[in-house]
Parts: sequence; C-alpha cells; structure tokens
Amino acid sequence: LAAIATASAEPLKIGMAPEVYPPFEWKEADGTWKGFDIDIGKAICTEIKEDCVLVEVAWDGIIPALQAKKIDMILNSMTITDERSKIVDFTGPYYATRATFIGPKDTKIELTPEGMKGKTIGVQISTTHAAYVESKFKDVAEIRTYATQDEANADLVAGRIDMVLADNVALDAFLKSPDGSGLAMLADVPAEDGGVLNAGIAIRKEDKDLTAKVSAAILALVKSGEYDRIAKPYFNFDVYGQPRE
Repeated sequence: LAAIATASAEPLKIGMAPEVYPPFEWKEADGTWKGFDIDIGKAICTEIKEDCVLVEVAWDGIIPALQAKKIDMILNSMTITDERSKIVDFTGPYYATRATFIGPKDTKIELTPEGMKGKTIGVQISTTHAAYVESKFKDVAEIRTYATQDEANADLVAGRIDMVLADNVALDAFLKSPDGSGLAMLADVPAEDGGVLNAGIAIRKEDKDLTAKVSAAILALVKSGEYDRIAKPYFNFDVYGQPRE
C-alpha cells in the first residue's frame, strides 16, 4: 500500500498484456502503446492525481501479478465476472460490448447444440468467450483455444476453423482490415448467456480506497464529457454502454 499512499515516490503500476488488441491497445513502431485503454488510463491517472507507468504482463499471469503486487491495477479490457470478482475487486464498468461470432460471410449459424454440431470454434484462452463455448458446445463442437486473439483470427482466415467468438469492438477492427474482408459478424451471444460484457479495472481487494477513487474518476470523466472525447476517434457508437444519470 505504500506505493499507492506515496505516489510521488513510486508511480502506480498499470498492468497490460503485451498483445495487439485494436482499438483498445496496439504498439507503434517506436514501441509506444496507443489505443482506447491507454488514453482512458492516462485520463484516470490525471483525474486521481497519480503518476502511472505501464507494466507489460502476459494475460494468463496478469491476476497473479496483481496479487503479488507487481502491478497495482489491470486496465486491459478485462470483463467483470463473478469468478474474477472472488479474487479481485473491479471498478464500475468503463465500457460495454457484445460477444459476437464471426466467420465467412455466407455462414449461417444457430447458437444451439444442433446448430453448432461439427463446427470448429476458435477462442482466446482464459476468456469469458472460451468459458461460454465450453459450457454450451464442448460436446458437439471442436473448441480450439489460442494464446492471443490474433492467432485465432489468423486460423480463421486460413480456413483452419469455422468461426471465432470474441468482443465485437475488437472484431470490428479486424473485419475492417484486409485479412477480414471475406468475413462477417454472424451472431451475438444472447444477453441472458452473458453476451453483454462489461469491462472494468481490476484492483486488489485490500485496496478499497484506490478502487473507489478510480470508479469515481470514471464517472467524473463521463460527466465532464472527457470520456466521449476520448472514445470518439475509436468508436462510432456509445461504447460506455451504461446509464448516463
């Protein structure tokens, strides 16, 4: 807690997996990270008057790194789930998206065991998307997990899998790229099955004051209009996805 209490001596360490996930994060040729998560992180740190540094941590080890105090918060498009909330605290949501399947444009799918029978589905490992397909379709479909979303997308383009399930905003960016030209969004996961995903900032359970400060900062950015100014270059819809009052 000393690092948080004396931020002037030691900056807050924001953990992020070193993988490209546009429009949330990507790395420029000079090694600088850019994207919505980066810009929101800077605005939050300004709002709470803290110096912050970005620390790269592999996605599958990012919560253990938080618990081990190697980082102070995770600002990395992490979906708020009951399972994760048992071991970390989350701020209020800072954006919301849909879980969406993509595949070749002429693909017709039904999100039922019969409709997915014999399909090969690609998902990033240790995600809510992986948990969904494994709970619904593991007995009827082949589920392939990937270390990064880019690897799943590459296998889809190469025809090695039939479809990918991921966040619709990240998939929209991929579909706009040359590699995604023959692909389309096929179906959204229903809201009752967890298809609406709220992303929050994960903080250690003992750091209640920091969680409260960051949650308040998100609301302040929304109220002031700064949130929308940050979001506008990245999204053509309201990515905040929460009531404004």
